[in-house]
Amino acid sequence: MSGLGVINFNYFQANRGGFMNHSRKLAAVILGAASVMTMSQAYSASIADSWHNLGAGNTKKATPNGGAPANHSALTTEICVFCHTPHGGDNQAAVPIWNRKLNAPASYKRYSELGTVTFDATEAPIGSVTIACLSCHDGTQAIDNVLNAPGSGNYNFTTGVFIGGGAATGMQGADVGADGSLREGVDIVQNLGTDLSNDHPVSMQYGGGGVSTASPSGPTKDLDFTGGAKVNPCCTLQSVAAPTTSNLNMLWWIERGATSLNASGRDRLDVILYTRNDIPGDPNMQPTVECGSCHDPHNMENPTFLRVSNIAPGGDFPDARGGPSALCLTCHVK
Repeated sequence: MSGLGVINFNYFQANRGGFMNHSRKLAAVILGAASVMTMSQAYSASIADSWHNLGAGNTKKATPNGGAPANHSALTTEICVFCHTPHGGDNQAAVPIWNRKLNAPASYKRYSELGTVTFDATEAPIGSVTIACLSCHDGTQAIDNVLNAPGSGNYNFTTGVFIGGGAATGMQGADVGADGSLREGVDIVQNLGTDLSNDHPVSMQYGGGGVSTASPSGPTKDLDFTGGAKVNPCCTLQSVAAPTTSNLNMLWWIERGATSLNASGRDRLDVILYTRNDIPGDPNMQPTVECGSCHDPHNMENPTFLRVSNIAPGGDFPDARGGPSALCLTCHVK
């Protein structure tokens, strides 16, 4: 997995009991939120109701930016298959049983290549969970192009296969080209392209680096980040060793405290940081920012699958944890 980064899943097994307790608490929250959900039918309660459902059961009338119809395939009602497979996944991807081809890290232009003097972090090659997200969102391949298509005997790890067979992918949507890939320039939320220099930096050391097992809460080199010298009233940089004290096995996150599901541990509403083993000149393996730091593809509470909403609660997205620039201010101390 060198070059793609590492995620350690032993933590979840080690904290199984804690997660069960959180599940009981979450059940009470869900019951209390039921009345809120009935007030807004557009608020997705399940991945099946979100834009990440690319199957025939997709009920969305339009893409997130208004293009119609919403992107989906008429050839299968399966949902998870567009990203995951129970067998034959890409074991070079730092995400579970990934069912899509990954492009070469060098095919992406990174933010650091702009040469801006305000960017003082070391940036690794595009990888980790970011390169998995880009296997759809860079728009270079059909979004139903998977390694293991639904049904027996449809596995082809070397070349990948189209659910629809060849170029006739069966994909529908205003932003889908003839080959089923996302058309460049029609929807910036969906199709980022391969030039990431105009997007939030990914694969970069958090806060310019500076944290380690010896100083897990910082300070970071850039003092305008959580973990730096300034005080961030909402959030703190956290880490835990799982199962050893080497940085490669450290789990890092920005704890949102009272607005988090678990104020003393990592959860899906915190900003998640990822350990990379391919940052040039970094023997301490600094935690990095990836797409998955700000976005949770399974979280339907907020616009564009954000972990915390950047808008005030209300309307289709009643997440009470959000607010103006709430996600941005989780990391940036301004």
